[in-house]
Amino acid sequence: MSDQPVIGSYDAALFDLDGVIYLGPEPVPGAADGVAGLRARGTKIGFVTNNAARTPASVAEHLRDLGISAQTSDVVTSSQAGAHLLRERFGPGAKVLVVGGGGLWAALAEAGLTGVRSADDDPVAVIQGWSTDLLWEQINEAAVAVNRGAHWLATNTDMTRPTDRGIVPGNGAAVAAVRVAVDVDPEVAGKPYRPLFAETIERLGAAKPIFVGDRLDTDINGAVALGIDSMMVLTGAHGAAELLAAGPDARPTYLGWNVQALLEPALSVTVDGDRASSGGATAVVENGALRLLAPPRNRAQAVAGLWAAARLAWTYADSGRPLDHTSISPLLGTP
Repeated sequence: MSDQPVIGSYDAALFDLDGVIYLGPEPVPGAADGVAGLRARGTKIGFVTNNAARTPASVAEHLRDLGISAQTSDVVTSSQAGAHLLRERFGPGAKVLVVGGGGLWAALAEAGLTGVRSADDDPVAVIQGWSTDLLWEQINEAAVAVNRGAHWLATNTDMTRPTDRGIVPGNGAAVAAVRVAVDVDPEVAGKPYRPLFAETIERLGAAKPIFVGDRLDTDINGAVALGIDSMMVLTGAHGAAELLAAGPDARPTYLGWNVQALLEPALSVTVDGDRASSGGATAVVENGALRLLAPPRNRAQAVAGLWAAARLAWTYADSGRPLDHTSISPLLGTP
């Protein structure tokens, strides 16, 4: 196994925020030290979020309050990516109905677009993003505008959000409310779709980035679709059950407990028939089911055991032999 840290192969690290860097008002343990270590190496840093509620300036301020070094230019939001798409499609000055909060208004202004509040203002487009103070009337206005022919863009369609109090509904739930009243699907700017990733890479001038996220369906799937490497961390929404069941379009390149794993050597895995080993942990297949040879004694061994189990599960799944991993998921779900 190489002693080179994971980040040694990349010039930029792109981070999802919720579940990776912070959980609502609280930092994820190790995030500040991890980011500081990357900056000390000269790594370009991008904080990438599907959360459309806040401006990049407010996100950067929040990060600094949590002890994480960040400038406004380090933050790229799905609102910015969405506004960029609408400017390219309709040109500067176009009227756009806003369904959401301040982050959307700021992104439209940055892009030279005109935000409006009513479908009666004849907007050419609707932009919809998550907000803490979203009103049902805004949902109604969106439906009216889309049914009148306005282009509909959602910043993201995440059905849930991780918070310090648990999982709560995300922007996708509000998008679904509009969708029941219209006959079209929205264009989507945020993860797992290309625009937000591309916007961030362009702004950073990154040549070989790695993306770090906690969700397979948005973070890792988006990185795979874009053709860049990724790391899944276990501090947010998804855990062992999702990783073991991941299809080829949502499998991370690396696994780590938190963002500090970028500064450590990559976990290596040896797969040999019905067993796989990593970091002193071994997963085996017995009677069509995955199990560990021994319970993990610490967090590092739990992460290594999960990575070994995942690689073995994927090998079997790709050969048309999916495994039962129901007994192993609870053991490794919260290492």
